[in-house]
Amino acid sequence: MPFPGAKKGEALLYVKRSVFAHAFANGLPAREGAVLAATQSPVVSSAVTAPSGTPAWKTIPSWYVLGTIDKAIPPAIQQFMARRIHAHITRVRAGHLSMVAAPRVVAKVITAAAKATS
Repeated sequence: MPFPGAKKGEALLYVKRSVFAHAFANGLPAREGAVLAATQSPVVSSAVTAPSGTPAWKTIPSWYVLGTIDKAIPPAIQQFMARRIHAHITRVRAGHLSMVAAPRVVAKVITAAAKATS
């Protein structure tokens, strides 16, 4: 969606409410998905397209929580990305929002990563 004062070609990106529950918040209760759809914050397109420099995974260990029912990024693609960066992979039956659907699993992964790198 274009916005006032935006540079040419710049836009705000968001997930349409009509597809949010199915494509982004699948696996969550419908009411929670509706609240998340209504309260999502858009992102400026350049934030997801700008070069980021040298990827951190090239020099430090990585951990990856793979949502096995994710419809935003198919699990096979996630697996490819996680293996490519030699990540410690944890699979969870969750959609794209695994941190909402399975917060304890995600917290365990974060704790394990912190302990392994401290």
